[in-house]
Amino acid sequence: MSDRVREILSWYRHDNPGVVSNIARMLMHGRLGGSGKLVILPVDQGFEHGPARSFAANPAGYDPRYHFELALAAGCNAYAAPLGFIESGAADYAWRVPLILKANSHDGLHAETDPMPAQTATARDAVRLGCAAVGYTIYPGSQERRLLYEQLRELIAEAKSLGLATVVWSYPRGGDLSKSGETGIYVVAYAAQIAAQLGADFIKVKLPSDHLEQSAAKKVYQAEGIPVGTLAERVRHVVQSAFNGQRIVIFSGGPTKDDESVFDEARAIRDGGGFGSIIGRNSFQRPKQEAVAFLNAIMDIYAGKRA
Repeated sequence: MSDRVREILSWYRHDNPGVVSNIARMLMHGRLGGSGKLVILPVDQGFEHGPARSFAANPAGYDPRYHFELALAAGCNAYAAPLGFIESGAADYAWRVPLILKANSHDGLHAETDPMPAQTATARDAVRLGCAAVGYTIYPGSQERRLLYEQLRELIAEAKSLGLATVVWSYPRGGDLSKSGETGIYVVAYAAQIAAQLGADFIKVKLPSDHLEQSAAKKVYQAEGIPVGTLAERVRHVVQSAFNGQRIVIFSGGPTKDDESVFDEARAIRDGGGFGSIIGRNSFQRPKQEAVAFLNAIMDIYAGKRA
């Protein structure tokens, strides 16, 4: 085990040995194993956005087993998906790549200002399927946030009792937040803090913009001279907001975009001290060989092998 991974694990001494072992399992797996960086393949978009919007660009993706194979071929640290996709391949892949069972899901068939996903799996399902972790989405800012926080706390308590790590998607949405406000630097940093306070081991947030929507927060950023002018500076501030960098913060790949834009984002995450990327649509919506090359290029950026 590398010194960097040992350092990261020292931040989780409050967790039981099973949880720490599964955190180590993900940090030590794949092409970035031992570096302290992660690239995770998430495929929850079939439930979130629908099958055609998710997989028509690369029809091989309709097959759940395709995504296990992609995560393996690319050397990802882990693969995350909802219950059905994980069940479809766990018997053959759980021992080959760390799995993250996404335990709640939200469909796009009903327009909602304040989304409330359904809990679709449990920590016991994750143990049954050989997973290393459970995942859960919260929407800070939503009218439903209180129930989401309470459900998450119950899930984390159960996961810890079973020795599983927890990955929290913390996506501000709803309430008084504008669309620009959802990814504003103060809001994203706040979302990371909330997930850390709720007990998340891994925190997934969106890349922040320099937008400051709340006047009270804007005054503080200006008065204290908090640097948020570049993406790397904003990443650093978000990581700082998760217990001064002592929680693993990874960043969403977001909607499909051109490769150089994704690579520039990875450089900013690296330079800002972020722990890596969780990239779905930008990877699986292309032929497998091309997707592997794309993911390997991102890993090379995190490994310092590519400028």
